[in-house]
Amino acid sequence: MNQQLAKSAQSIQEALNIAGLTCKVLELPNSTRTANDAAISIGCSISQIEKSLIFKTKDTAKPTLVLVSGSNKVDEKKIESYAKEGIIKADADFTRKITGFAIGGIPPIGHKTPIDLIFIDQDLLALDEVWAAAGTPNAVFCIKSKDLLKITNGQVVSIPNSKQ
Repeated sequence: MNQQLAKSAQSIQEALNIAGLTCKVLELPNSTRTANDAAISIGCSISQIEKSLIFKTKDTAKPTLVLVSGSNKVDEKKIESYAKEGIIKADADFTRKITGFAIGGIPPIGHKTPIDLIFIDQDLLALDEVWAAAGTPNAVFCIKSKDLLKITNGQVVSIPNSKQ
């Protein structure tokens, strides 16, 4: 018997269903709040964890979503060049207002407000499948990287900081 998903996780399951994907949201007993926690809880490599990071542009305060491999750190200067504007890391209030989710459970889809600026780490697309947060600090789903690209309509870019 299926247990009921938390409201936030259920909203992501519905978004996946609407997109025509067969991905299933799983709620795990352990935290998936960080990429390392998620990799340990799932039993996959940290590079297979997709981190959804919210930034905002400095001048226009446009939400910017960066989907990055769990093993990579974001080079903010690169993101600024792609966004054609300075960026700052969004605070918890802005993140919740835009996405509807708290930091530590931000999914790549299903946001409260549509996000137009989406950048996807090219390293994610080198993998067949990746794991993404599903709205809570312990909910995740597995998705083919090509489907992640399709449902987010993000721009594939080089994201890692070369000084990692």
